[in-house]
Formats: sequence, C-alpha cells, structure tokens
Amino acid sequence: MRRRAGAQKSVGAGDAGDWMQLGTAEHSQPRERPEKTRSGARSLHGTCQLSFQASGGEEEITLRYRQTAELRLVFAEPSSSLPTCQAKRHIVFLKTHKTASSSVLNLLHRYGDRNRLIFALPFKHQFDYPSLFHRHSVKGYDSPMRPTYDIICHHMRFKLSEVQKVMPSDSFYFTILRDPATVAESAFSYYRSLSPAFKKAPNFTAFISHPSHYYQQGVTNHHYAHNLLWFDLGYDPDALFTEDLARAVAQTVERTFKLVLLTEHFDESMILLKEELCWELDDVETFKLNMREASRPLEQREVEQLRAWNSLDWYLYSYFNRTFWEKVERFGSEKMDNEVKRLSERRQQLAELCLDSLEPVRPEDIKGDGIEPYQSGEQKILGWDVKTKLSLQDHLRCIQMVTPELQYINLLRGVLTE
Repeated sequence: MRRRAGAQKSVGAGDAGDWMQLGTAEHSQPRERPEKTRSGARSLHGTCQLSFQASGGEEEITLRYRQTAELRLVFAEPSSSLPTCQAKRHIVFLKTHKTASSSVLNLLHRYGDRNRLIFALPFKHQFDYPSLFHRHSVKGYDSPMRPTYDIICHHMRFKLSEVQKVMPSDSFYFTILRDPATVAESAFSYYRSLSPAFKKAPNFTAFISHPSHYYQQGVTNHHYAHNLLWFDLGYDPDALFTEDLARAVAQTVERTFKLVLLTEHFDESMILLKEELCWELDDVETFKLNMREASRPLEQREVEQLRAWNSLDWYLYSYFNRTFWEKVERFGSEKMDNEVKRLSERRQQLAELCLDSLEPVRPEDIKGDGIEPYQSGEQKILGWDVKTKLSLQDHLRCIQMVTPELQYINLLRGVLTE
C-alpha cells in the first residue's frame, strides 16, 4: 500500500532511497523511440569542434577538445514506431535541495545531451544561489549570439518573471518535493558547516528539540535550517504561518509547475514525468546520485517536531501529496503499478549491465576517472563504479548515468576537467 502524507509510523532519512533497491528481475523492453535522434554536447563557447568518423561499424560523433582528450557519443538507433504524442523539448526544472533532485538532473542532462538541446547554464554550478534567479546569471545570455534555450535545470532560487525571460513560452515546468522532516535531517548533515543554526547546535537531536534557540532570522545561509523548499521556490522562509498564506502560495506553485514530483514515491514520479514529457522509459531511468553513506532514522516525535518547525514546507508537501495521488488515480492505479514494475526491471537490467557493484561505493573506491561525487558535510557521498569490459556504446551510456552533476555540467560547457 502506498503511503500518503501523515500516514507514516516513522520516517528514516534513507526512506527516500527505497526506489533504488535492486533485485533480480527480467528485462521488459521499453517502447522504441519514434525517430532517430543524435546525441552530443552543444558547445556555445568555441571550446570544441565536431568531426565525423566511423568506428567498429557504428556511427559516432567525436568532440575534439583543444587538448588531446576526446568524448565519443554514439547515435541512437532509428525506430519504425509511430509517435502518439510530441516529446517536449523546452523544460524548466526547479532543482530543490535534498530531494533526490540530482538524480532527476542526471536524466535531464542525458536527454538534452543525446538530443543536442541547448542548456541555459550558470557561470559556475548554480544560478547565484541563494539570491533570487536573474536572467543575467545565465552564461551567454547577454551575448548578441544568444541561442534559444531548451532546458534550464540547475540550482536557483526561483523567480518566475526572470525565468520566463530566458525560456520559451511553451516550456514545461516541474519540480520535486520531499517530507520536510527528512529534508531537515539530510540538510543538517550536508550543510552543517555552512548554516549558522546548524553549526551552533551540538548535534541534530539538540536542534530538533529547540530549533529556534539556534536559529536567527536574517543571517546568511540561515535558510538551510528553516523551510528550505519554500525558500527554493522564491518565498520568505520566515513568514508567519497562516493557512491563507500557505494555501495561496501552494495554488500559485500549482499554476506554475504542471507536475510536482515526490521523493518518497520516486518511481511513480518518473512514470508521471515520462507521460507528461512524452518520453520513453529509458529516458527516465536513473541510478540514485549524491547519496550519503549513512543517515539518521527519525522517531515519530522528531518527525512531528521537524514538520512543525518547517510548517510552510509541510503544508506544501501535504498539498502536493494530495495532487500527486490524484494524478496517479487519473493515470490508473493498475497501469501505474505495471509501469513501475517495468521501470524497476529495466533499472535492474541497466545496473547489472553497467555497475561493478549493485551497491554504491565510497569515492576512494571508484576506479573510473572523473566520476567521483563532490564531497560535502559530515558523511561520505557515495557513487558508482562502471564495469570496464563493455562495448563502446554501453560504456558511454553507463558513464553518463553515473556522472555527477558538477562533472556533467562541465561536459555540457565543452570543458574537460582533470
């Protein structure tokens, strides 16, 4: 039985990762893509040149960089299937914090990369966060040769009017939310050294008991400790909670974002996303990225305390938990169960094809170059190691599925890192 908001007996910070559990399953073939697509990073800054060559009977594109390094991306196979809808190519994803959004980001990276879409990229790795998003934080926006952007998906503090100046009017907006109790547990571990409120608390138990004792409004980076999702959406995390305010904001968010995913129901979220975007099953397959080595289980009393402290976030989560299951019911519960089963089976097959181990590994144990996750906070951030004896095509696909966001964004810029 699926859990809805308020129905949990206890919540552990690791619950959001349940979708990544790998078990033995047979392969279910995804629907074939209706048209031939080509993959490859699009360079806007003259850092690479495209050249064509044939190798091993496969067509490929080689992106030759100014130095000797190369990145080969293989053409997708053509399909004779007729499309039943038009795949969306203009996409706005609000990447919220501590919500499994890095896994969603990876599938957007891969889809845009494969289909040669143009990303609106930040100058570094996020759009001047925690400041509100501004169009001038997009690299190349002020250039006279500014392109039409297809996807924007990296961390920002959302401001609709500015995003609309960057993205096409037909863009599809979506985001992801998570129970604020487990957001808080993850944020405390990850941002302990950055948030003054977290730094003051001797431990997470003390913070849960008396958050207002350690929290001070108006201090830089205080938002990591209070209504973080509300803040990411562009609102004041310190606003006094009233139901009228919370409802008005939730309704505004609902009008803007046509789909709000839930971390705790990641597989169902991927199926709804696939349907909304008119993508294929493989387009929304992903391994869990940016995960911690360990998390702290929460007692129900602590869950309630954290939800009360983050009351604006809890209202948002409860509101969109309801709309999420309404979408599932419209989609069809039995159909959803079948699609989730196919998604899980396909993920299992890709894991067995790609990964040295079906369990994530510590960064020092990753043998592949350039796929170690960025380390932050009190816990090790785990990653994946890819098998070495793979065909060129499989190796490239597998590497893309485990490439962390910082390395992938550099690839999208046409810059190789050491």
